[in-house]
This record gives sequence, structure tokens and C-alpha cells, in this order.
Amino acid sequence: MAESVAIKQLTHFINGKAVDGKSGRYGDVSNPSTGEIIAKVPLASVEEAREAIEAAKTAFPAWRDTAVAKRAEIVMRFRNLLTENMDRLIELICTESGKTKEDAKGELTRGLESVDLAIGAPHLLKGEYSVNVGGQINAYSAKYPLGVVAAISPFNFPIMVPLAQTSMAVAVGNAVILKASEKVPMTALFVSELWKEAGLPDGIWTVLNGDKVAVNELLENPAVHAISFVGSTPVAKYIYETGAKHGKRVTALGGGKNNMVVMPDADLEQVANAFIGAAYGAASQRCMAISTLMPVGEETADRIVAILKEKIDALKVGSYEEEGTDFGPVISNESKQSVIESIDQAEKQGAKVVCDGRSLDIVKNSNGFYIGPTLLDHITPEMDIFDNEVFGPARNIVRVQSLEQAIGLINDQELANGVTIFTNDGHAARKFTTEIDVGMVGVNVPIPIPVGYHNFAGFKGSRFGEGHMFGPDQARFYTKTKTVSERWLTPSEATTSTFAFPSNND
Repeated sequence: MAESVAIKQLTHFINGKAVDGKSGRYGDVSNPSTGEIIAKVPLASVEEAREAIEAAKTAFPAWRDTAVAKRAEIVMRFRNLLTENMDRLIELICTESGKTKEDAKGELTRGLESVDLAIGAPHLLKGEYSVNVGGQINAYSAKYPLGVVAAISPFNFPIMVPLAQTSMAVAVGNAVILKASEKVPMTALFVSELWKEAGLPDGIWTVLNGDKVAVNELLENPAVHAISFVGSTPVAKYIYETGAKHGKRVTALGGGKNNMVVMPDADLEQVANAFIGAAYGAASQRCMAISTLMPVGEETADRIVAILKEKIDALKVGSYEEEGTDFGPVISNESKQSVIESIDQAEKQGAKVVCDGRSLDIVKNSNGFYIGPTLLDHITPEMDIFDNEVFGPARNIVRVQSLEQAIGLINDQELANGVTIFTNDGHAARKFTTEIDVGMVGVNVPIPIPVGYHNFAGFKGSRFGEGHMFGPDQARFYTKTKTVSERWLTPSEATTSTFAFPSNND
């Protein structure tokens, strides 16, 4: 009999130290590859959340007044510690999310791009200065941090998304509270240790573990000035509406139903290889995963489906500890059952099951939360799965007869996170990129996620609020601009009262 895993008692990280939970409520943290509970995470009470916010509020003024170059220096040390501890971080990501080691390393590497951009905060914080705008008055604008800000991160990227949400916020002078997903808290807690080692003052970085109780306090507490959220669309809408109601700056990114349009002139072998990774990587638990392939023309569709079937049938589903694993489990048994129900429903509504991930031995016999790669053909707009985001490896084929039809179907969807087209026709690519109403667009790029120094966000139901994740917009989101007009009078200079509105004629 296999030896059971010791269950670890986790903490919060508040004011520079690990703090035990006091609410008496705990959540289970599972290893998705085995189904075993590996840790208990405390779920904060309102009182605990308020204590964390108060500690951050107290620490903020000194950090705000710290020279930006000094702040950037600490971020640089933090970046170096991330790379020095890469193996440990990868192990944590794999253990609590089920990702393969290769995928975890890729996630961490992309997360480092956000840290790299934050190191450049001194440049991004530069203001503007105008001399003698009128009456010997000089005018300048300068960016100031907001104060206490909060990030609410998802389970599917235990480190990339938190780094993207928080690195710039720290660098520009805010005190940051991270409410990590209660399904993957261990990575966030380890990151706290690295911030501490890098020299970040106590109270500037907080990990508050919890559920809706903690989230609602962050949304409603007047000491929290901004909220960054990544997760599902219904929750993103709630976060935005509740945070905005309480006067906060909010960026809430939701889900995606991402399409890959395939023109008849595309190299279908290349398309198939691109689709496989973009569709099934990380067990399809990415907001930018390709959900739907849209081949233009029946001949294109028949050919690509035949190529995909052979490749999908050869994929290996298993634990990150096994050699040659292409992707691992979904995050929970509830997620597994939800994916299976979506496949069952699509089949009842007339979809053709080309590859059936429900039938694999590992799906039936493992305690892990596995579901194999599934491909459904002849999906139509009337089927539930056409619009609904399935956060697991059930992917669709929607056959279209023209590029215009593909653009129309995509633009009619509520979710508009990412989209891509595969073609060698420049005219088709230009038409597609011009007319498509989606936030991130790829041309012969399977997952059009911008690099860390470009802004990331979708349109419509995929984003609520005007901020972005990644990119220079982070510096704007986490700062407020103050504009100063100044004139220095000499002792002998005569002044008189005027009732006219100030202008440059004065």
C-alpha cells in the first residue's frame, strides 16, 4: 500500500511573516495528478482581511517615499531569486496545478517578462514638463502610487499571472495584497519568501488566503484603491461591478472562446501541430487556449480532421513525473466532471466525436483528475459548446464556407479574448485583423499572448474595466497623475486681482 502524503498546514503572509489562520475555516489543496489532499489552506475571515489591509496601509507611506531607483533595485534582486529558485518553483507549480515540468517552466519564464518590465519602472514613471505655459507659469505632471492595491489570481497560472498583476504595482510604490487561488496557494507563499529575501519592507507584500469572504472585504474596504482580477467571466463581472460600486479602479479579465481560422492555402501539417499545443497544453486550462478550429471549406475541414485525429490519438496524458507526458490532469474532480458533461451534451446535440478523451484507462482508473484529449466535429452555433468556454481538453471543429462567415461567427460571440488565422494570403490576413472584434489577434501564431512589455486583454465579455495585464499600461493602472502649475514671484513683482478665467494670455 502506498504511503499517504503528510498534509501541510499553510498560513497567510502578512507584515513580513507567516501568520496562522484564525477563522477556523480551511480549504483542501490537492495534487491533481494523484487526487490526494496535500495541504490545508486557511480561509480568512473579515477581521483577518482587515488586519492585512491595515498592515499594508501602515507600510505604504515609507515605500511610496522610497526612491524609485531603490525600489527597482529590490525588484531586480527579486528577479534574480526567482531564477535561482526555478527548480523549486517548478516543483510547486507541478504539484498543486498538475502541469508538466516543461509547461511550468514556460509559465515561469513568461512571468519573468513582467518582472523585467517592472525593473524599468523609473522610465515608466517619468512625467512631463512644460516651461512658461503662460504668465511665467511652468506646468508639470507626475505619477504617484495609489496606496494599497489587491490582485486576485486564478488557479491555472500559479506564478505567471500573479507576477503580471503585482510586479509593476510593487515597483511603482504600492503596497500589494495578493489573494491567490485557494487551489494553488503554495507557490504564492514561496514567492513571499523571495520578496522578503530581496529586501522588500514588511507590509508591502501580503498573501491573504481565502474565498469570497476575503474577496468581498478587498472589494468593499475603502483602504484598497485598485483591484486586478483574472478568472471566469461571471466572476470578473461581479468583481468589476462590486469594486466599481465602491469607488475602486478595477481591471477584471474573464474567459475566452478562442478560435483558429484555417484558410485553404495554409500548410495543414503546420496548422495541426500548432493547434495541438495551443488547444491541449496545460489540459486546455488557459484563457488563451484555442477552443475552436474553423477550417474554411469542406475539403480543408476533412483534411485537417484526418491529420488531427492521428496526432491527438498519439498524445500522452499523465503525471508530470512521467517521461513524455504531453499534458496532465485538470485542477479538480469537479472540473473533470464538468468537462465530461460538456462532451456528453455536445454529443446529444449532434456533434461527432472524432477523438474521445472519456475512454482512456487513466480517466477511468486513476484517482487523479484526468480527462483525455477530445475533438468534436460538426459543431454548430445552436449547440451549447459553441459559445460556452470548456476549461478542459474538449475542443471543437466548426466548419465554415468563407472567411466572411468565420469573421461573422466570431464577432457574434460574447467572449473575445484571443483569435488567430493561419494563411499565406496577405489580403486575407489584413481583412481578418482589421474586421475581427477580438482583443488579441494572431496571424500564423497559435496562441497570440503578447510578450510582457505589450498590453494583454480581451474585448467584450472577456474584460471588464479599462486596464490591462502585462505591458506598460500596468504603470498607468497602478498610479495616479498629479499636475502642478507653479510660478515663483519676485518680492517686487506687482500683482492684481483678476476675475477672468486663467489663460495663456495672462
